[in-house]
Amino acid sequence: MSDLEAELRKAVRGDVGFDVTSRALVTMDASNYRRVPVGVVAPRDAGDVAAVLEVCRAHGVPVVARGGGTSIAGQATGTGVVLDFTRYMNRLVALDAGARTAVVQPGLVLDRLQEAAAPHGLRFGPDPSTHSRCTLGGMIGNNSCGSHSVAWGTTADNVRELDVLTARGERLRLGQGWAGAPDGLRALAEGELARLRTGFPELPRRISGYALDALLPERGADVARSFCGSEGTLAVLTEAVVSLVEAPRARALAVLGYADEGAAAESAAGLLPYGPLTVEGMAADLVRSAAELPRGGAWLFVETGGESAGEARARAETIVRAADVVDARVVTDGAEQRALWRIREDASGTATRMPDGTEAWPGWEDCAVPPARLGAYLRDFRALLTAHGLRGAPYGHFGDGCIHVRIDFDLLTEAGVGRFRRFSEELADLVVAYGGSLSGEHGDGQARAELLPRMYGDETVALFERAKAVWDPDDLLNPGMLVRPAPLDSGLRFAVLPREPVDVAFGYPGDGGDFTAAVRRCVGVAKCRTTTASGPAVMCPSYRATGEERHSTRGRARLLHEMLAGEVVTDGWRSEEVREALDLCLSCKGCRSDCPVEVDMATYKAEFLHHHYAGRRRPAAHYSMGRLPVWLRWVSRTRTAPLVNALAGVRPLAWVAKRVGGIAVERDIPRLAGETFSRWWRGRG
Repeated sequence: MSDLEAELRKAVRGDVGFDVTSRALVTMDASNYRRVPVGVVAPRDAGDVAAVLEVCRAHGVPVVARGGGTSIAGQATGTGVVLDFTRYMNRLVALDAGARTAVVQPGLVLDRLQEAAAPHGLRFGPDPSTHSRCTLGGMIGNNSCGSHSVAWGTTADNVRELDVLTARGERLRLGQGWAGAPDGLRALAEGELARLRTGFPELPRRISGYALDALLPERGADVARSFCGSEGTLAVLTEAVVSLVEAPRARALAVLGYADEGAAAESAAGLLPYGPLTVEGMAADLVRSAAELPRGGAWLFVETGGESAGEARARAETIVRAADVVDARVVTDGAEQRALWRIREDASGTATRMPDGTEAWPGWEDCAVPPARLGAYLRDFRALLTAHGLRGAPYGHFGDGCIHVRIDFDLLTEAGVGRFRRFSEELADLVVAYGGSLSGEHGDGQARAELLPRMYGDETVALFERAKAVWDPDDLLNPGMLVRPAPLDSGLRFAVLPREPVDVAFGYPGDGGDFTAAVRRCVGVAKCRTTTASGPAVMCPSYRATGEERHSTRGRARLLHEMLAGEVVTDGWRSEEVREALDLCLSCKGCRSDCPVEVDMATYKAEFLHHHYAGRRRPAAHYSMGRLPVWLRWVSRTRTAPLVNALAGVRPLAWVAKRVGGIAVERDIPRLAGETFSRWWRGRG
């Protein structure tokens, strides 16, 4: 691939990375799957994207667009060149408060758009729980939704125009009335009008497959809307015009307690006529502490809005009276609301562990059924889990009939993977029997695309393949997703890990003493990729300083995963790439408290360094700074602080001390106190 790398470096203004670290960081997203790319490119603009497509087309190398890397179905990984839009193409280009629109680049994080829109009383409607790190490009690619979709719809409902580049370099501006349609798309749609009108279930959360029914004349022949949810398989997004909605001046949160999740699910659809902003559900088996919640075994989080706090509260209290609840609580204080919402938003990470600590995995993360049938579906879903000897903790968007769940699949053994496949096939049939969609938010990816014929039938899936061929006749963009998919049980990220426990120095009691299991804790939800502090959270300070994935908790965990796998990182504990990524880790243990799955990177770093330097001389700073408490105690006992301070002021000696201590030469060496705190304290009596 040296020719490919050389041509990309010549043609692209942005960053081109074919090194071990660049590749290892993007082998996975937040799914069960792993694919090793040949390289990563961070384009600076649409011209760079066009150049990458031209070079890769000439070499027959696939291209995969990637945003925050939080996709749960495997569609943000690839074996070719990965386009990372988060580094440069991450700007808010324009915001028109009067027209209620914004022009965004694909790498813009959703929260940055919300912050810019808030002073105008506006916001972008969809808001996934990963809003602090997911990108607009990823949201458009997956047609993301979030908790407010009952009020403001999906991403597709909030997109006006899209600028895209096809794999063959054609620049298109997609919109309504066939605007930007590639040659052949209109003829394909108009030749299949009957199928487009009857072959797509009417659901608020139908995300599976291509949204070809948006091309119907009665729906405005909306090419931009049809493009949403295509998972990077049709063209590469370079810019988007999105709609903004008016944010309510005040909000109230009604937390409704029910006896169980079935009662909560059956109640959800009946609350929709009251115009709530959210109807979110979760059960007790997902909650670490229910101290802030009303009594019950399951809860609905129902948010209301109004022009004043009183109006919002009145609407919330109306909903409480209409609901048949065990207990309820209405909250208007903003800080209290945020604390309660954190319980729900952290579920994507909390759900990765059963109450007994057993691992749980995605794969059937977000099926959706008609909201009125959700209660019955959940009962049958629980029965299917029991029949297969599996456990899971459902939660999600009850008002839209969309359920998230992570299940304790055994994806480490052949028998366990076989059960994963059988369960997947039976659950797909159950969802279809309820008139549902295999995906209700996160897309099909590799996890569900193989089963689309069960939902749509072979003829409609064949139509999807024809549509893909119109947009991307060379099958260059994200191959193996949506059409002609890879099997759902292939390429699992756990298959490359060692089967026997790795010899380690620490105990890892929460992971059965297994370092590999400890590294598996990171499932990729990327809460560590936030750039601003939220409440008491501090994770991850080094990422906030550099903005580089390798300095995030997730990035370091990915490198450790690849070190254990031995395919990309090939020199094990001696890896310089892993050492460099861990070097800026402050060992602050912020991840231990802030990460929803309690990744403990400080311990992993200590473990790695123990092995990395075993039998070898360490850098001088490890001895000087690592033994600093010993040196300071000696200075205290000998009362030589004035002498040390005087020597530190001698420039040549200070320079040597800084080099030995690993201190930046620009910094002054801190002066030592003449008296220790403990001695001063004892002197006070």
